[in-house]
Amino acid sequence: MSDAITGGAPRHSPASLLLPGLRNFYEIANPVSYAFLRVAFGLILFTHGLPKLLGESHGAMANPFASSINFITNSLHFPAPVAFGYFVMLLETIGAIMLAAGLFTRLVAPMVAVQMAMICLIHYPKWAWIDRGMEYPFLMGLVALHMSLRGGGRFSADRLIGGEL
Repeated sequence: MSDAITGGAPRHSPASLLLPGLRNFYEIANPVSYAFLRVAFGLILFTHGLPKLLGESHGAMANPFASSINFITNSLHFPAPVAFGYFVMLLETIGAIMLAAGLFTRLVAPMVAVQMAMICLIHYPKWAWIDRGMEYPFLMGLVALHMSLRGGGRFSADRLIGGEL
């Protein structure tokens, strides 16, 4: 069976449930839980951007903005590290708010996924985050990648404005 929505690709029926009576619950809970995930992700990301914006300490980092510039300069060796530092700060503040709201999700989320990949490169090969490892940014990157592919979802600003990328 093909469907115009899927571009002619075969449409698969939903998996059989051991408790079929739960199907309606899952159909309602799925978009709601995704909205909660998107909002929580945005808020967590925002807590990393706000100290950079305000010039305040964050955990063990006395100056997280300077720390970002240091990593960009000395670990990633990117040109214009200050410009990249400001981009990271804006991504983690304005971009985080946009993700929480589900606004331009498919534009902002891939940028966050790339940022998290760069953080993983900086902290590789350490895994445990408590040792400045990469487990936390790795998970954040996977969630951002998922949001890149899924978009804002049913409960998002993208849906309210009537479209997304």
